Amino acid sequence: MAQAVRTELNAARREVLGKKVGRLRRQGLTPANIFGRGLNSVAVQVSSDELRHVLHSAGRNEIVYLHLDADEPRPTFVRDIQRHPISDVVLHVDFLQISLKEKVKLEVQLHLVGLPPAVDRYGGILVHGLDRVTVEALPTEVPSVIEVDVSGLEEIDQALHVSDLRVPEGVTILTDPEQVVAKVSPPAVVREEEEEKAAAEAAAEAAAAAEEAGAAEEAGAAEAKE
Repeated sequence: MAQAVRTELNAARREVLGKKVGRLRRQGLTPANIFGRGLNSVAVQVSSDELRHVLHSAGRNEIVYLHLDADEPRPTFVRDIQRHPISDVVLHVDFLQISLKEKVKLEVQLHLVGLPPAVDRYGGILVHGLDRVTVEALPTEVPSVIEVDVSGLEEIDQALHVSDLRVPEGVTILTDPEQVVAKVSPPAVVREEEEEKAAAEAAAEAAAAAEEAGAAEEAGAAEAKE
């Protein structure tokens, strides 16, 4: 299971709508909505303190069970979070109600672990190609994060691709398998030398081409005089 501890949050139906929700916030309540496929959107309110704790402790892909009225807890994902642009206080939250029996498609963060030998040995630079991938799985099986072990990158220009990622059984990665997740690039000095060498070779080829063109032009002019 991707989620070891069940995250729960109490909610109450909300009668205050529109611009009047500012009054709720002053009372320590945050306006929210519950929506989902085939469901009518439900306006609710939750304790701002409890919500802050949930957002801090639960990852984006972790299920939050909402207790509303006397119904069974509703499994949801936190979707849209509106914050105050200055204070960063949460102003509104949207909860997506889901079915635990239907697969979902979600983005999962990638976390690089380990140190590539090529960085220590050759002074290479570890470059991050992707920071997240899209997966499909049952809600309870979606990982909060996917760890990427880069300790096997032993040579310069060696890379890990999406196809190299390891995920739990039941989880399918939908992102292009050929995309680069992490790569060890040459040291900056080496790159500069390679660029200078390439520029010099290009300049030499251009000069040679110009010289050949000039010679051909002179030969043509000489033939014309004859």
